[in-house]
Amino acid sequence: MQTGGGESRLEIRNYLTSSYAEEIARDVRLGLSGGQKRIPSKYFYDERGSRLFEEICMLPEYYPTRTEMAILQEYAGAIMEPFAGGDLVEMGSGANWKICRLLDAAWQADSRVIRYVPVDVSEAALRTAAVDLLRRYDGLSVLGIVADFTRDLGSIPDNTSKIVSLFGGTLGNFTGPEAESLLGMVAGLMHPGDRFLLGLDMLKERAVLEAAYNDSRGVTAAFNRNILHVVNRELNAGFDPLLFDHVAFFNEDAEQIEMHLAAKQAMTVDIGLLDMAVEFREGETIHTEISRKFSRESAMRLFERAGLAAERWFTDDAGWFSLVELARND
Repeated sequence: MQTGGGESRLEIRNYLTSSYAEEIARDVRLGLSGGQKRIPSKYFYDERGSRLFEEICMLPEYYPTRTEMAILQEYAGAIMEPFAGGDLVEMGSGANWKICRLLDAAWQADSRVIRYVPVDVSEAALRTAAVDLLRRYDGLSVLGIVADFTRDLGSIPDNTSKIVSLFGGTLGNFTGPEAESLLGMVAGLMHPGDRFLLGLDMLKERAVLEAAYNDSRGVTAAFNRNILHVVNRELNAGFDPLLFDHVAFFNEDAEQIEMHLAAKQAMTVDIGLLDMAVEFREGETIHTEISRKFSRESAMRLFERAGLAAERWFTDDAGWFSLVELARND
């Protein structure tokens, strides 16, 4: 559907096939029934969780966002210079901080025709961000795709040249096989000349990594516990978030940060809408997130398996974060 008046350049298409209520019920039932209890990290991001994450991005310990923004600031012109126009696709779009760096570079260069195609599960957040961009950039059009990009990449239009972007450390939230599958799906969208701009958080000292997920103000702890608030609200559960400790550490063998919530005492938690009682031992954890870190070598192996080839690497002087420009490896 199109909006009226000043938003006539905005179109929203909704491809979500299952309701949020059905999905969280299925995921929580399955996740809390296993030996290692889990709740998928996507349930961090209700309105409160999204605000907390934006606060995390500003913390002195949390280097990824400011480092990636600095890379974009320096290299946006080089990234956008070969792009003659078409679709600028952003998977998991969220706030506009990063995409604006690319749009600024394009608008400074000339008046090439660009359509921004954000893909996000939240129609409200997508619409708000899109309207802001339409005010900033005369001539820009926006096609908002309400979808889960891990399942619905086929909803992205396939009839124009494009740059696809996945910013932040998002790829690191997927296991190796999941990441390979996702990258393979992106490769399947791409035609000759299309590019994929991928953010990668690189391996570095344990102290730097662990500090980024254990900030001194406790914002990350509140963000982690927020997932229990979401489960309480959506499934009529009885979690007391303050009875769970935030635990985040670097697993060297797996080359990933792991975030958990550890029960401070033995307890039983009722989940009303699931008619389910979950037993916890003291110290037992709910695994809420992984954040894998990459070396250039491990990333290159992953790209090759997914049918992609790295054409350009953009990184900071310390090598803490990378933006990789990929093409299909035909």
